[in-house]
Amino acid sequence: MFYNLLAEAASGSGNNSGTIIMLVVLVVAIVGLFVWQSVSNKKKQKEAQDRVNALKIGDRVKTIGGICGFVHEINDAENTFVLETGTDTEKSYVKFDKAAIYQTAPAGGYAAAQPEEAKTAEKTENAEKTSEVKTEAQPEEKAEESAAEDKSAEEKAEEKSAKKKSAKKKDAEGI
Repeated sequence: MFYNLLAEAASGSGNNSGTIIMLVVLVVAIVGLFVWQSVSNKKKQKEAQDRVNALKIGDRVKTIGGICGFVHEINDAENTFVLETGTDTEKSYVKFDKAAIYQTAPAGGYAAAQPEEAKTAEKTENAEKTSEVKTEAQPEEKAEESAAEDKSAEEKAEEKSAKKKSAKKKDAEGI
């Protein structure tokens, strides 16, 4: 394409203004792509730098090598951090450069690292406490509440049956 355009311009035949316009449009498109790519890369670099600057102890981190863990220590002077990985009984600590961060999650990582069993145990304890409070309520109050619920259920059932009867009457009358 370039060769044909340049050969045509050099030979002097044809419409030179059309060729020049085409070359200008092509150059502008290429420059536009370079500018767009440069802006996109700067934006990604800024986001990565913000992520590194916002790093706190306890954050969940995934490195570019695929190692996941929690930030245990940060050394801004050396631009490094210590990553805690492993299980509760066998913990490992690895020192990384901050540039090795691939993904981060917000602080509170140690709370997120608790086993699910501990979280469910807390929920069951809370449920037991609320059930104890309910059992301590007066039996008379419970009876009144259940009577009110039964009454409202009966009223709703009566309303439904009345609506069905009126609908049947209208059908029978041909309305």
